[in-house]
Amino acid sequence: MGILDGLMGNASEIDIDDVQEELSPILGDSEKVERAFKVIRDMYVFTSGRLILIDKQGLTGKKVEYLSIPYKSISNFSVETAGHFDMDSELKMWVSGRREPISKELKKGSDVVGIQKLLANKILR
Repeated sequence: MGILDGLMGNASEIDIDDVQEELSPILGDSEKVERAFKVIRDMYVFTSGRLILIDKQGLTGKKVEYLSIPYKSISNFSVETAGHFDMDSELKMWVSGRREPISKELKKGSDVVGIQKLLANKILR
């Protein structure tokens, strides 16, 4: 991921094995990381049971907020693919108890079809 992408808020997909190891203390016993994206220090991680939004705060990043969203709480979602002039894709998810959707920008080349399929499989079980 380039620094410009990070400053623009665009996420890049990262290696799930590294994320699985980093998050092992907070994951459930049989929970597995399926997809993970990073924007500078922040991440959003799709696991076998939930979506985890990780917000590293402060100058050192030692203060970390983990927002855990069970897939059953996601009522609907939309995926906007990249176009000719808008090079980035966008993922929006509406979560029970929240008025506004959670919106994430995805870097050009991200597997938005794969993300959409993953969410559909998790939500429509």
